[in-house]
Amino acid sequence: MHDSIPWREAFPPMPDNEWFGHILVGARTKEGMTQIQLAQLTGIPQRHISEMEHGKRPIGKRHARKFVNALNIDYHVFL
Repeated sequence: MHDSIPWREAFPPMPDNEWFGHILVGARTKEGMTQIQLAQLTGIPQRHISEMEHGKRPIGKRHARKFVNALNIDYHVFL
């Protein structure tokens, strides 16, 4: 039998940039889109999308609007 641990210990908190990056990856993957395709669709450089997905660059409101439209997701996911 395995000892259980509280879920908060199994999933430690992560900074917002990383959390939103995971959301962006998931939404992009769900749409079957590459970073390059998303960059072409939004006008956001692929390098910036990669940095956002890895939590190294904030998404910001302007980019969030573009992602929402391109990925068919609700804007609330980036709030």
